[in-house]
Amino acid sequence: MNALDLVGLALSRLRTSRLRAALTMLGVIIGVASVVALVAVGQGATRGITTQLQSLGTNLLTVNPGQATTGFTRGGLGSASTLTLEDAAAIAAVPGVAAVAPEITSQQIVVAGGQNTTTSIIGTTADYATVRNETMWVGTFLTPASDAYKLNVAVLGATTADDLGLGASSIGTDIAIAGIPFRVIGIMQPKGGAGFLNQDDEILIPVGAAQDHFVSGDSVRTIGVSVASAKQMTSVQAAITTLLETRHAIPVGGTDDFTINNQTQLLGAVSSVSTLLTVLLAGIASISLVVGGIGIMNIMLVSVRERTREIGIRKAIGARSRDILLQFLIEALTLSLLGGVVGIVIGLLVSAGIGQYAGWGFVFSPVTVIVAAGFSAVVGVVFGVWPARQAARLDPIAALRYE
Repeated sequence: MNALDLVGLALSRLRTSRLRAALTMLGVIIGVASVVALVAVGQGATRGITTQLQSLGTNLLTVNPGQATTGFTRGGLGSASTLTLEDAAAIAAVPGVAAVAPEITSQQIVVAGGQNTTTSIIGTTADYATVRNETMWVGTFLTPASDAYKLNVAVLGATTADDLGLGASSIGTDIAIAGIPFRVIGIMQPKGGAGFLNQDDEILIPVGAAQDHFVSGDSVRTIGVSVASAKQMTSVQAAITTLLETRHAIPVGGTDDFTINNQTQLLGAVSSVSTLLTVLLAGIASISLVVGGIGIMNIMLVSVRERTREIGIRKAIGARSRDILLQFLIEALTLSLLGGVVGIVIGLLVSAGIGQYAGWGFVFSPVTVIVAAGFSAVVGVVFGVWPARQAARLDPIAALRYE
């Protein structure tokens, strides 16, 4: 018999005991579905995090103040007031820097008509749009003129605009920030996020206006730096470090009173951690595939015992041991592959549902599907060999006498 005949015979045997075949495949189905779903979810989560980080800006370096110390208590990073607007102006002159945007932040109550909300008020410059990769939904962004003249103008994030009930028709109207009127000149495109990570819940105003009304002094919370080329990220970071150490009179070998976060390095670290976590989860899920393989081996051993007389008759009329071996091996392989196909479909449906709910969408990886199908085939072969060998080694005479 050729391979097609053996596959047809295996399928006919499975049809005669459908419930047993379904229960046998269940372990493989669960294992393959778990592997496919977990890998897809891991890849989707990685893509979602990467997208969020990239939305913060292009070729971004973030310069933050150091730690403040009160008595014997040391604050967190960024708690000190060690960066100034003059530092930002000096950084803008570093070769390879495309744009610089200092940020002064304050939490304030904002009122528009009968609506109000509490949100972050960020005093910054016109370069913020370049540094943070912002695009406008309607209206215009801050301009160099609004910076120079400290105009009371505001650009709203998408979430803040929704909270205040403002839309495209609101451009040119006034809102009150801590009781001070500001003219709305634009609303930004949404970037996504939630809670403290919501980049759309903010209002941007000129840095001079923020100093006049909300934050005294020239200290800044952070300085965003857009580097002209991704290849220059490391060299520009080193140049900024040297510049700030000189400006802040930090001795050689001393502790810097600032930190610089490199977006490229952060993306690489996130990708590495996510990949490791995905592989770990897929490895744990594959344990159920082994359990499914044991189930296949168990049911095939039972099948060999039940069909002992059939094996004896086939050998008596000329079937060779390798024919019997192939028959039972292909039955085990068919069981495993059918379970694998069903598991792949279920895994893709589950991952699509999770991706839709989480917001990163459906991530389809052909490599994952191929590996899952190959793994299920290997399980069928590995756990089907022993029962097949047991069947092939049966003595025809003893098999015919078996009751």
